[in-house]
Parts: sequence; C-alpha cells; structure tokens
Amino acid sequence: MTDQSGISRRKILAVAAGAAGAVSGVAAIVGTSSPALAAKASQKSVKYQDTPKGDARCENCTLFEAPNSCKTVEGTVSPDGWCMVYVKKPA
Repeated sequence: MTDQSGISRRKILAVAAGAAGAVSGVAAIVGTSSPALAAKASQKSVKYQDTPKGDARCENCTLFEAPNSCKTVEGTVSPDGWCMVYVKKPA
C-alpha cells in the first residue's frame, strides 16, 4: 500500500525499525566502533500533525524524546502531536 507521496507503509516501518536498532546499539558501521545513524523520516511522509489523534499523542509514544523530538521523525515535534509511526507506551 502506497500513499499519494509514494511512501509505503513498509518503508515507514523499516525506518522505524532501523532507528530502533541504532538506538539500541545493534547497528554499527563496518570497521568502526561508532553506531550507525539511521535517517529519520520526514514529517510529511509519516503524516505528522501537531494535534493528537484521539488519545494517541507524541508524549505517550515510545519514540518520543522530551521535550520536542522523535527517534524516527525529523524536526521538532509537539508533545500533543501524532503521526503514523505512533507506538503507545506500555502501561
């Protein structure tokens, strides 16, 4: 399934998985001891909005980094925002 911007859901999930791997230290650049830096997805490609979608909001997403950034989405994000890669924090 591909949206109008040509970005597939599979690609978005791959970016999210890659960022999670880089954060956990799993990914590494061959021949160095530095962890690889995964490219973040654009806000447009993940349909970021600066308002919540129901109870789903950045501040209760596992990918949110206070005060206003995300592990997988580039740029500044609002704690009250939402995007397609939202993953609710465990209770």
